[in-house]
Amino acid sequence: MKCYLNAERVIGTVNPMIYGHFAEHFHRQIYGGIYDPTSRFADEDGFRTDVLEAMRNIKVPILRWPGGCFVSSYNWKKAVGEGRVAVFDKSWRIEDPNTFGTDEYVKLCRKIGCEPYICTNAGTGTAEEMSDWVEYCNLKNEGEFAKWRITNGYSEPHNIKYWSIGNENWGAHEIGARDTKEWGRLVAESAKMMLHVDPSIQLSAAALTDIDWNVNLLKMAGKYLKWISIHEYFDRLSAVYAPSDYETAMARTARLGRSIESVRGTLMMFGLHKQIRIAFDEWNLRGWHHPFVHKNLTESPDIETVLKARDKNDTNSTYTTADSVFTACFLNDCIRNCDIVGMANFAPVVNTTGAIFTHENGIVKRSTYYVFELMTKYMGESAIGTWIEDVPVEAVSGEQIKMIDVAAATRKSDGALTVSAVNKHDVENRELELVLEGGAAARKTVTVYTVNGASKDSYNDIDSEQVAISVTSFAVGSDTVKVELPPHSVNVIVIE
Repeated sequence: MKCYLNAERVIGTVNPMIYGHFAEHFHRQIYGGIYDPTSRFADEDGFRTDVLEAMRNIKVPILRWPGGCFVSSYNWKKAVGEGRVAVFDKSWRIEDPNTFGTDEYVKLCRKIGCEPYICTNAGTGTAEEMSDWVEYCNLKNEGEFAKWRITNGYSEPHNIKYWSIGNENWGAHEIGARDTKEWGRLVAESAKMMLHVDPSIQLSAAALTDIDWNVNLLKMAGKYLKWISIHEYFDRLSAVYAPSDYETAMARTARLGRSIESVRGTLMMFGLHKQIRIAFDEWNLRGWHHPFVHKNLTESPDIETVLKARDKNDTNSTYTTADSVFTACFLNDCIRNCDIVGMANFAPVVNTTGAIFTHENGIVKRSTYYVFELMTKYMGESAIGTWIEDVPVEAVSGEQIKMIDVAAATRKSDGALTVSAVNKHDVENRELELVLEGGAAARKTVTVYTVNGASKDSYNDIDSEQVAISVTSFAVGSDTVKVELPPHSVNVIVIE
């Protein structure tokens, strides 16, 4: 396969927020994950230092919180200040102690060095409650809620720039689900109140690829929005825990890009594609396993059985090279569509199907973790177009799949040309021939960073790291760079 690269053919700037993450009050993501005052790794504020270090290492740029479905019955006012009282989380059917709230979340983001991104309650919540939350976080000292923040020990505003109105309120599974007209009106009224408090914030709103939903949303509230939020999990495990094998996961890469193109078309129809960008603010190959929550509620077993089932999400052997390869393909698609996709949030960052798994004696960095390490450390910011010849295509689980996936960009810091190249084949090496054109032809030193394991089913677990990063370097004396891509591998090629 030949890939022609010209560093002067810039197609857009990659927003580092496409490498963002997400944390929800579900199972062990917050309590027992990021926040665990009982852990021997806890710092003075109760955060696990090993988790913080791991998140800093992959340069988490933005962290979406508190949900997810959790937020649709969440009252933020009960989780700030003194005298907090535990509440029953009606989304996930478990008691939440409310010890981790807005101020703790902002403190977490400051420790990591990332942007906060709050998703508001548009289920049981109101426009007034959403705007009160903005007051608490962003006003200096005006009004009841800014003064409350000061009383709680935070004299300076939190200055949170990114806010989302609602989470999946288009779905019957969501508490406070709406129809298309209800949703457009609620978003418009909520946005008005929030922007009256702080006109500098950037707002998103829950959407999907449904044309009727998006048309009503954009007609009624488009002028207030900077983002439109979409979600996608490609291996649905909510009711039945039967993770797809490697081949099926690769077949699902055929779906990548469809949601982006659908929403892009709707934005262009309204002439809003320059104003509103896509926030793919929940995504993963694997969906979360949570039986008897969104369906079959009347048939639900006892709550202990329901909660125990969620432990299956923490089965590390599920997260193989299939997950790393799929993750890299998704991020490549965001790079190629950087003109319209400005944010993406891997769901979640810790535990469940996340990149990091916590246990009593430390953490496990799953295969997906190393993909984010490669992308955030080595990929460039100026995306360039590619011309590709002879792409190998094979039938996989009923889909015609391009077996090599490529995205390219140049780095602003040193001008290096960077290529993210994925080989999806389960057993065969594939040669990638990079033809350097224009200003790219002067580059002669090549370093290849590879995420891979010995087999397509390799995974990382406690005291067992089968998937890791390897590095090779070589020099070239021509305008052609040939790189051998191992099977089931993710590679970032840096040409200097």
